[in-house]
Amino acid sequence: MQMEQSIAHGVEVIAPKRHLVFAYYVSGHGFGHATRVVEVVRHLILAGHDVHMVTGAPDFVFTSEIQSPRLLFRKVVLDCGAVQADALTVDPIASLEKYSQMSVLPRASVLATEIQWLNSIKADLVISDVVPIACRAAADAGIRSVCVTNFSWDFIYAEYVMVAGSHYRSVLQQIAEDYSHSEFVIRLPGYSPMPAFRGVIDVPLVVRRLHKSREEVRKDLGVPDDVKLVIFNFGGQVCGASDNQELPPNFIKLAKDVYTPDLIAASDCMLGKIGYGTVSEAMAYKLPFIFIRRDYFNEEPYLREMLENYQGGVEMARRDMLSGCWIPYLERAVNLKPCYEGGTNGGELAAHILQDTAVGKNCVLDKTKVRRLLDVMVPGCQPQKVPGNDILVPDWHTLAENKLGLHN
Repeated sequence: MQMEQSIAHGVEVIAPKRHLVFAYYVSGHGFGHATRVVEVVRHLILAGHDVHMVTGAPDFVFTSEIQSPRLLFRKVVLDCGAVQADALTVDPIASLEKYSQMSVLPRASVLATEIQWLNSIKADLVISDVVPIACRAAADAGIRSVCVTNFSWDFIYAEYVMVAGSHYRSVLQQIAEDYSHSEFVIRLPGYSPMPAFRGVIDVPLVVRRLHKSREEVRKDLGVPDDVKLVIFNFGGQVCGASDNQELPPNFIKLAKDVYTPDLIAASDCMLGKIGYGTVSEAMAYKLPFIFIRRDYFNEEPYLREMLENYQGGVEMARRDMLSGCWIPYLERAVNLKPCYEGGTNGGELAAHILQDTAVGKNCVLDKTKVRRLLDVMVPGCQPQKVPGNDILVPDWHTLAENKLGLHN
């Protein structure tokens, strides 16, 4: 694709003569979508534009990196993503039911509200990561829309429908129909199939920049450079400890608004669940990643393949995590040599594409034929569920000590 070749070496985001207004819709699923949006928004703000964030994520996710009066917030959540009982357990039926209650049953009123709001702010472009109904609202308001993502919810929910029953099939159909109203998708590395979109532009990894050096972070934590540091990252459930819970020795409780990229770059290994944010930043900063699979999340096999392709991943069985059998995984992980040398400026390039699209440029030369998931079910990959009680990370540590006789 000619567009891809022209942007492959990186381009500074240069503001056009016209001031632009962007409406950026962010999925309500966890923090991962919000954290990757930050880098795209940062470049749009640097180019002098206004960005209205439609999100349920806390403001600090954005303001820790962007301080600007041009960054505006509207606390609205229009999708639910995957409903999880804990960091690793997804409830397929509850996910479909909640999405239906949020975006299907009140669809007419949601669309009317969004159309009115988009017109009130005079939005030049709607961006979605990756809220389906935002694309339809934009189309009905006469505004172009673009999605920025590595997966779409129709593909994730397809497996849920197989579990929940065919009466939820209409939810899947509606999501795919909504996505088909977008101009194209800016596709991030580690992507899964996204057949509902009409066109595709690929960009490199979108990762947040570092604020502090490895030495500065370790000094702040009181961890010497010759001590191995492992970061537990379970999507907003870091360490899983409550505010009043006493941690075992050698555990450090982090602030809720801690800037994760700095910690990743200062660590020797990460233990957590696979998601775009954790995988992309682990790859960018060459951090070995021990991961535990989630049930019912079809995004994972594609991110795992990317992670392992660059020699950065080790899978830990859930039963071993729960029983405290960690040492073999830790020893293997710290001896890995992650080798990703590709681009990490996907946020900058995505901002450039979005800016061009907002002023009317055609960024996709040849749009593929619209493929809507009306009659197609994509089963994806269903990880095997390992039975076990869900317990907190400090308890895992205690189990490890008891089983292996370790007292670090």
